[in-house]
Amino acid sequence: MKFAGTPLIIWLVTIGEPVPTVTQSGERLHRTGALAHFLSEQGHRVTWWTSTFDHVSKSHRFEQDTVLSPNPGLEIRLMKGPGYKSNLSMARVHDHRELARKYAFAAREECQKPDIILSAYPTIELCLAAVDYGKELGVPVVLDMRDMWPDIFVDHAFAPLRPLVRLILAPLFREAHRACRDATAIVGITGVFLEFGLRHARRGRNSLDMIIPFGYRSQPLPADRLHDADQYWDALGVPRKPKGLLAVCFSNISRQGDFETVIESARRLSVTESPISFVICGAGDRLDYYRQKAVGLRNISFPGWVDAAQIHTLMRRASVGLDPLPNRYDFLATINNKAIEYMSAGLPVISSPNRGVLCDLLRENSCGLSYATGDAEGLASALVRLSNDRSELAMMSLNAACLFEQTFQAERVHAAMMDYLGKVHQDFLARGVCVDSGVS
Repeated sequence: MKFAGTPLIIWLVTIGEPVPTVTQSGERLHRTGALAHFLSEQGHRVTWWTSTFDHVSKSHRFEQDTVLSPNPGLEIRLMKGPGYKSNLSMARVHDHRELARKYAFAAREECQKPDIILSAYPTIELCLAAVDYGKELGVPVVLDMRDMWPDIFVDHAFAPLRPLVRLILAPLFREAHRACRDATAIVGITGVFLEFGLRHARRGRNSLDMIIPFGYRSQPLPADRLHDADQYWDALGVPRKPKGLLAVCFSNISRQGDFETVIESARRLSVTESPISFVICGAGDRLDYYRQKAVGLRNISFPGWVDAAQIHTLMRRASVGLDPLPNRYDFLATINNKAIEYMSAGLPVISSPNRGVLCDLLRENSCGLSYATGDAEGLASALVRLSNDRSELAMMSLNAACLFEQTFQAERVHAAMMDYLGKVHQDFLARGVCVDSGVS
């Protein structure tokens, strides 16, 4: 048995995030990747179970199951599944089920059991595999609620077809219920996400259920990479100290982002010759479409995928960060990585829609503005307001930086998660569960 303050064996189960590899060193780590490094640096032994498949590029990082060891305390187990070409497809369902099958088998082949498992939700299949393993072998399992599956698939469907879609997805709803019900505890990135998990578990909140937001690590980068990144933006004509207001966005360029409204806003500001410009960064299946929509506009550009150094330097040239999301209940419930990343650089956030958790956060902390989804004039008005009132812009910038340090700074968030996992582990032992034998 382990005792408080001693290193734990921690398994993290998450797919879909960037993985630190030699060929993709410019990728930013997300929640699990950054947490994995933090926990291992604190002396814990961490195994991160993930996939060889890159969700953004729709390609495999490796052509076979692979193990990486970025540092002595961290092992990354990459499992190769079939992959998929579309996010909404049966091929993706098949990929997730195959990964869950491989994980369930490989986990039981491990010589040493973990002290605790933290599994990201989704995927439902991997969460269920983790929970089943925990029940069988006497290991506490925490689900980290990040997306509202399978409910959002029903809402994506054409309204008259939703009852049929829900019927087809009934097995997935049952699996979601079982995973949440049998988990030791549930974590939500916001209160609404925690409530979503508890609703699927069909129980109330207990002392082990917790809200732990996304965190962002604003880590130092080598001087040569920052120098190269500055030259990159210089070559693209992005000024180091813009005379006007520069709005930036870092995103997967897909249907989930409301970039139509951003382009239309840029068009209106171009007509009025406002000193406001946009740089929209990222790759995705809609990048070429949006580039074509913006042809002829000199105040907006889509440079494509950019690395961590280029993001760092561009945010230091920018005035505000854009977070254009659809008016959908799962987006209304979240405070996403994008907004937190902007705050780390002291950028006020301009978000849509003009309601929900993020909108409330920006208003209550005076660190940004929100506009209705699809309201190009509303976005233009918000940008013009800050362009004309630099004292308000400066005040919002300071507030954004303060909110980041107090709430979303990675070391603070990761330390809270580490302490929380230790608490769940100790509570599990205190309830008379023997981790060594799996016998109550």
